[in-house]
Amino acid sequence: MSHFVNPQRYDSMQYARCGRSGIQLPKISLGLWHNFGDVTLYENSREMIRTAFDAGITHFDLANNYGPPPGSAEINFGRILKQDFQHYRDEMIISSKAGYTMWPGPYGDFGSKKYLVSSLDQSLKRMGLDYVDIFYHHRPDPDTPLEETMSALDLIVRQGKALYVGLSNYPADKAKEAIRILNTLGTPCLIHQPKYSMFERWIENGLQDVLQEEGVGSIAFSPLAGGLLTDRYLSGIPEGSRIASDSPFLTSDQLTEARVTQIRQLNEIAQRRGQKLVQMALAWVLREGRVTSALIGASKVSQIEDAVAALNNLTFSQQELNEIETILAK
Repeated sequence: MSHFVNPQRYDSMQYARCGRSGIQLPKISLGLWHNFGDVTLYENSREMIRTAFDAGITHFDLANNYGPPPGSAEINFGRILKQDFQHYRDEMIISSKAGYTMWPGPYGDFGSKKYLVSSLDQSLKRMGLDYVDIFYHHRPDPDTPLEETMSALDLIVRQGKALYVGLSNYPADKAKEAIRILNTLGTPCLIHQPKYSMFERWIENGLQDVLQEEGVGSIAFSPLAGGLLTDRYLSGIPEGSRIASDSPFLTSDQLTEARVTQIRQLNEIAQRRGQKLVQMALAWVLREGRVTSALIGASKVSQIEDAVAALNNLTFSQQELNEIETILAK
């Protein structure tokens, strides 16, 4: 039976145009990198997607290797689509990616045409879809000519397997050249997905300018710095946290005394704004409108609800911005 969706789901969500395209994305999108694979509770994953859609989150971001194990997030997402959202596919932006290791041998990694086309075929089967809305090349390939990788993205669109294409983790110079090639082929780049947060600001050194000049949107992944920009670590490392679980993506050596001090000072500003730290961190990423959408991860429904509530206050005073810069410079 399909999920009975919230009829007011579009009333409070805010949407932003993605570059110079006709697509608008919710300012908060849901990524399925963790907590949607086979090692987590399926019903919890299902409830999170229901909650997200009911809150107006229309964009769900996946990749071939999401899980764990790789591929399982796409399988579970496909099951949830079939169970709950059969009649709502046209209200969703569903994305996938390829670029990291997915299967053994020379054809299961990086950026060859062979790998990208084969990987998307597998992703579509796992999700039970005819096409994805956005297909990304997940990371630059130092050995495959950029023309081959971009021509693979162009081919995928012409085959009807994706409506739009994007880049992820490309530095400014590579992104500019890839965008140029795609424009020449007649399949413009819709969006770039970089890592961006208060603690990870590399995109401000050139990439944002390239995207703005070229009319390409952006969606920031890890806007909460793997969970550091939440109230979880204000008093140390709690049980059940990502650091406590020995995650390779967030380790205890990243939570230095200086970092904890920064987190506490940022939290004080958030409290003055009437927000949780997570909400201020998302609002900061979305400031000035240079980022189209903030891509969150979640392990429980309340985290999605907290993230959506960030939209209640996206405005910063110049004094607040100056205070934040002073804290981050320490």
